[in-house]
Amino acid sequence: MPHTLYLDSNATTYVLPAAIDAATRAMREQFGNPSSSHSDGMVAKALLEHTRARAAQVLGVGDGHLAFTSGATEGIQTAVLSALRAVGPRRPGQGQWLVYGATEHKAVPQALEHWNQVLGLGLELRALPVHADGQHDLQTLADWLPHTALLCTMAANNETGVVSDLAAIERLLVQAGSKALWLVDCVQALGKMALDLQHSRIDYAPFSGHKLYAPKGIGMLYVRRGAPFTPLMAGGGQEGGLRSGTENMPGIAALGAVLQALQRGDTFASHAALRGYRDQLERSLRGAFPHITFNAPLDQCLPTTLNFSVPGLTSKTLLDVLDAAGLRVSAGSACSAAKAAPSYVLEAMGLPAWRTTSAVRLSIGALVSPQMVDAACAAIVRCGALLQGLRYPEVAQPGPAAAPVPESVGADDPAALALQWSELDIFLAAHPTACLVDVREAAEHLASHGIQYGAWAAINLPLSTLTTDPPAWSQRTCAASPLVLVCRSGKRSLQAAQLLYQQGHAQVRHVHGGLALRPRLGQAVEPADSSAALAAITQSAVEKTTLCTSA
Repeated sequence: MPHTLYLDSNATTYVLPAAIDAATRAMREQFGNPSSSHSDGMVAKALLEHTRARAAQVLGVGDGHLAFTSGATEGIQTAVLSALRAVGPRRPGQGQWLVYGATEHKAVPQALEHWNQVLGLGLELRALPVHADGQHDLQTLADWLPHTALLCTMAANNETGVVSDLAAIERLLVQAGSKALWLVDCVQALGKMALDLQHSRIDYAPFSGHKLYAPKGIGMLYVRRGAPFTPLMAGGGQEGGLRSGTENMPGIAALGAVLQALQRGDTFASHAALRGYRDQLERSLRGAFPHITFNAPLDQCLPTTLNFSVPGLTSKTLLDVLDAAGLRVSAGSACSAAKAAPSYVLEAMGLPAWRTTSAVRLSIGALVSPQMVDAACAAIVRCGALLQGLRYPEVAQPGPAAAPVPESVGADDPAALALQWSELDIFLAAHPTACLVDVREAAEHLASHGIQYGAWAAINLPLSTLTTDPPAWSQRTCAASPLVLVCRSGKRSLQAAQLLYQQGHAQVRHVHGGLALRPRLGQAVEPADSSAALAAITQSAVEKTTLCTSA
């Protein structure tokens, strides 16, 4: 179970304890190669096929094929390759369009573009528009179907939680007598939507285990019987020739435990319970941010997902403050989190720029507890009060400009300014007059109840004030005292350290990796020096140190 208030389950989930046990047992007792003919191989083979049979029951596979993969991306690549190999190059009088929903996960259009180019097919890619509610434009789809060779849609959107009207799409395909192949990304559907693939028109459906409490690196691909298929992985012929390579047996065993929990029905929260939790979180958000706007109609979304924007607050500001309070949320797809860009999903829905650039996604998992939801709601209310008191409401505008990275010795050699957590105790012991400085914004500092590291209580001097109000730094710190700077990730503290170093403050350090990499109580820390004396000092300091922050 996570130590934080984890509300980013659409990105990934922690691993179900029963799945950890199953994976451990597979490594310890069922370690045979399922392709081997001896007894240990037979034990592994039985586990493999038992898990496949369970998955087939959960997904309603019928006489379709189900292959284990490394995850959804591999499944999508395999499905796209299979479909495009069957479609072949552009030919007159034949469907030539590769149509995908404009809000699809980027893995789909990028796979279409990649294999279209690699195979030299020259087919045309078209993004199917969606309405403001995130639903596909079915009239446009009907007009495009005569020209469509492959249609790619998703069961539920990973950013907004909008559930696609797959039944309506299927009716269009059937009524038009379309021969288009149909790929449906079912990653967010597993465990959240009823699936009966054998009675659908779906040709390919990829799944990913880590979205539902299985480990990363295990997934499944459904292929309708009779649908074209070309293996992405060729070699030993495993998985009935669908996917070569020795199977990931620990991952398969773990996935089997998750599927068993789904079948049993007494482990995961019901849809009604999840909807109740989501409604509770929605009420807290509305109370904390009276001008909040939800970016998709909740009655058309999964009962696990909320996507919202707050006027006057960027997504970064919201994420930073919520993270400081122990709430783990995101600004959209985890695959795009490192790219500072508006949400293409919300742009496709035609939402205004202030909403596409300030959106926050909150997503709960099926193992969420009432206690965690209560605690999350309390934290949301507190963060709202802090932001209202400090800077809300405002007209939407960019936050403080990031301090420039100076061209200096400090900038050229950031490692010289860095302290690892394992080195911090030694540095502070050697510099008892050192000043610990939290360079996060004030709301973040307050949301985390400040930072207390042993005898050192951090003062809060935001990075933004280092350039806008230098006297504040000089008044609250002593130029002769060493400074130790800390923030959430280590990025802002490095910028501040470089600026101070350039200004002549030689005794300045920052904590590498920030609060995100801090040692938790009881967590072992690698000694900073190989000498027995320093190792003993470090170990003693770690045992006695308490880092009192929920950031």
